[in-house]
Amino acid sequence: MLDRALPWASVATAVAGFAACLVAWRTGGVEIDVAWAPTLDLRLDLALDGLGALYALLATGIGAVVFAYGAAYLPRHLAHEDRPAQEAWRFWPWMVLFMAAMVGLACSRDLILLFVFFDLTAVASYFLIGFDRQRIEARGAALMALLVTGVSAVAMLIGAVLLYTEYGTFSLPQLLHRAEPTTTTVAAGALIAVAALAKSAQVPLHFWLPRAMEAPTPVSAYLHSAAMVAAGVLVLGRVHPLLAQSEAILDGLLVVGFASVAIGGALALAQDELKQILAHSTISQYGYVVALYGMGGAKAAGAAALYVVAHAIAKSALFMTAGAVTEATGERRLHHLGGIARDLPVLAVASGVAAATLAALPLTIGFFKDELFFGAARGESWAVQGLAVAAAALTFAYVGRFWLGLFTGPRRTAAQPIPALLVAPIALLALVAVAGGVWVAPFAELAADAAAVTNGAPVDVGPAYHLDTSAPNVMALAAWALGALVLFAGPARRRVAGAIARAGDVAGPRRWYGLALHGLNAASDRVYRTEVRDLRNSIAAVLLPSGVVIAGAFLVSFSAPDYDVGGLNGDDLPIVVLLAVSVAAALTAARDRGRLRPVLALSVLGFGLAAVYAVVGAPDVALVAVVVETVMTILFVGVFARLPATRRGVNPRRPAIPSRRRWNLVAGVLAGIGAFATIWAALSRPTVQSGAAKDELVRRAPEAHGGDVVTVILADFRGLDTAVEITVLAVAVFGVASLLRRGRGW
Repeated sequence: MLDRALPWASVATAVAGFAACLVAWRTGGVEIDVAWAPTLDLRLDLALDGLGALYALLATGIGAVVFAYGAAYLPRHLAHEDRPAQEAWRFWPWMVLFMAAMVGLACSRDLILLFVFFDLTAVASYFLIGFDRQRIEARGAALMALLVTGVSAVAMLIGAVLLYTEYGTFSLPQLLHRAEPTTTTVAAGALIAVAALAKSAQVPLHFWLPRAMEAPTPVSAYLHSAAMVAAGVLVLGRVHPLLAQSEAILDGLLVVGFASVAIGGALALAQDELKQILAHSTISQYGYVVALYGMGGAKAAGAAALYVVAHAIAKSALFMTAGAVTEATGERRLHHLGGIARDLPVLAVASGVAAATLAALPLTIGFFKDELFFGAARGESWAVQGLAVAAAALTFAYVGRFWLGLFTGPRRTAAQPIPALLVAPIALLALVAVAGGVWVAPFAELAADAAAVTNGAPVDVGPAYHLDTSAPNVMALAAWALGALVLFAGPARRRVAGAIARAGDVAGPRRWYGLALHGLNAASDRVYRTEVRDLRNSIAAVLLPSGVVIAGAFLVSFSAPDYDVGGLNGDDLPIVVLLAVSVAAALTAARDRGRLRPVLALSVLGFGLAAVYAVVGAPDVALVAVVVETVMTILFVGVFARLPATRRGVNPRRPAIPSRRRWNLVAGVLAGIGAFATIWAALSRPTVQSGAAKDELVRRAPEAHGGDVVTVILADFRGLDTAVEITVLAVAVFGVASLLRRGRGW
């Protein structure tokens, strides 16, 4: 029952979110500004401005369509993986969480809040990419995506801290208003840009995205077309006025963008697996947006906004097409497919519209994305204009190869009927793409509002059809002609694209990632062997230098009058007796090789020290010590009772080497003498504290809700420390529990 209700509940949530965002945008937006941590100057500053509305509408709108597709796809996917349908509950909460995180990211106007939502998308994507956790490929892909995007996100946090040190605020509106082209500002902007580029899978941090295709198709259709990968360019759009303080950063964005267009497009032409073609095309397509942000200006901002919308509509539909074709034929490779338009005509037409949108053909919204792209490139050098035409030609070629290879030519594999719900979402997005090609005004208005935030001033986005020889039209015709030439130049295209793909496999960033991960694992193993398997040397490495320092201090500063603790009186006798008992218990625990006796000896030691606390006038500390010792004794006894019995007369410990035994004795005696001398000196010379300081501590105790200074210290410092320790232990318990339950269906 739950596995059937969850997908439609997710669809309803996405539809409600889309409606709310649409109404909020049309009514002028919504702002929320609440103090989060005032002492740290952190605020929950959210605003559904033009840029936030664009990405929030994409996250919820595309989310609703993909969720409906997933309602039909996921049960079939689980059946193919030999997993029960009930495991769907692992999938939908993460999808909804990702959608919510994306909406939060779109609306954030505080850098720390932006970072939190940015990282939350990485966490949710980790579980979605690794949904098929029984496959090592899925687990590796999820880890790669998390490491690349999560580690690079730290650069954003560092950049935020740098900006705070420079301007004293995390608020983006205030930062953008105050920003000046200082060294700190440029460095912070570069760090934020690195995090955004990694998220949008731009060269050279693009390699995680093709690997992420191990995820189920709905994840790819959502995260890797309209959501997760879009998060990076969203951040670039949000902080663009800050990045524009440095021409070097803008030039870097331009270079990275066109490099991603070229490398992603070439690799898309070399791929054979359907989702791999689309993954590499996503790298290329977001390269357009990054290049537009590198160009700067109002035209580029408007073109980038409309490009994101058109790409999300088309690419989501094409990813869902790949999943539907695989469900119908059982094949994932393009060279095994062909001619299936005869069996799936509706799917062929709907995906054809999506392909035409991505290829920027007329009567689709995609035509206007390229018109604005070429219009922005016209303000740049001839080299940039030539690269723009070449980029569009690459897009035409790999999109044409994808669609023609699937639906035209001889039939290589028969297609079985598939549920209508696997086709209807694709058809719906195709209708939206055509509607945008016929009536582009609503999309242009949304893009203009978003571009105004990026540009820092109003932007006029007015795409329209012009039957003339204007530069954008000529550039579009040149791109289609060049793209057709590349598409039908089969052998030459395959040789060039294959050579680029092989070069990437040999010396590309993915290989360096593998080497880095292998080196990290090797270093971790060495540390483990040193720290865990050789505990003796690890402890010696800490204690020996400390002992040398203390001994040197004694030799330099020894003075007999300093060692004077005064005489003993009758009131000290109970303390001496309790300490003597504690020492005897400690020796027993250290020397006895049984199980129960050392536990009891440790308990006596703990209770003896608790009694000392009570005698010297610290009942609160004594009570805490008694509780802790009681719990630990019960825990030890319970654990040892579960251990297997040892045979009588058998010593589980290896006897120490005679020479080492002598050194152990010498080291123990010297350590004891050093500890004794240190404590003696400390007790002989108590810290001198002024009366004013004492009075201030006593006066402030009630302000901290404590009756005395000791209580305040225990509550505020030790209490917080204990809370953190409990949290760490709880996390460890969850980790152990997951290992123990590995392989079970939760």
